[in-house]
Amino acid sequence: MPFFLTAPCKAEIIFPKERELVEIKKKDGEAEEIPLYHSNDDIKGVAKIVLSGSNKKVDHHGISITLVGQIEMFYDRGDHFEFTSVSRELAPAGTLTEPEIEFPFDFTDIEKQYESYNGINVRLRYFIKVFVSVKNSLSDCSCEKDLWVRIIQPAPEINNSLKMEVGIEDTLHIEFEYQQAKYDLKGVIIGKIYFLLIRLKIKHMEIALLRRESAGSGPSLYNETETLLKYEIMEGAPVRGESVPVRLFLGGVDLTPTYRNVASKFSLKYYLNLVLIDQDDRRYFKQQEIILWRKD
Repeated sequence: MPFFLTAPCKAEIIFPKERELVEIKKKDGEAEEIPLYHSNDDIKGVAKIVLSGSNKKVDHHGISITLVGQIEMFYDRGDHFEFTSVSRELAPAGTLTEPEIEFPFDFTDIEKQYESYNGINVRLRYFIKVFVSVKNSLSDCSCEKDLWVRIIQPAPEINNSLKMEVGIEDTLHIEFEYQQAKYDLKGVIIGKIYFLLIRLKIKHMEIALLRRESAGSGPSLYNETETLLKYEIMEGAPVRGESVPVRLFLGGVDLTPTYRNVASKFSLKYYLNLVLIDQDDRRYFKQQEIILWRKD
């Protein structure tokens, strides 16, 4: 009976060719294309096992395949939280004698409750893992392959306009209004800024879209803020009663929906940040959260 020092076989996971692919940037900056699934899609494919080298047969304790949903914290490599794990047996204990063999797999009606996400300090991933428990070997045979999950959301039933004020007593009073507080990922933010009192020498004004990721909790809470869009919307000193229109197109930005307390591990929020800079380069700003959602 042979004893294998290295894996006597190789595993491969094959998704259907017609499945749409999305390009995802990894932590190292490299991009990869992985299959896209939505929350109600069945996950089907083929697991292929190929005998390595001159091996004519491989005895094994069984072959299994598992769908895993997992949250990884980059600041703690050992902190992997599995929120989904569903296994299927592809073959009972036996012997592989063919040079290669394919096993169809099917994960039907499996809840995919969260979207895939690659962030600064956290990653939420789904992957398929095939595992061959090889007899008399120091190395089992396994393979992992990622898939990307998106969740289509219904349009908000209530989407009121958004109003805010920025003020310094007897010096500055600005009011700004946006048509709505919730936007789909390809939407347009439309609003107007009103100057009700202005005794500062304003040099210019800008508006930015910020994304804030909060990962972990307590002393291990990490907050990271990215500026996704920034536009100068006014140059020069405004006068009382003047108004400035605002129009931000979201379609050209890589956005996700707003995530709130995903599995008690992380959140992702978006903010509009209005900044006024006076002639002494002092900055006055106001932030307001907006909600982003994914439509079909």
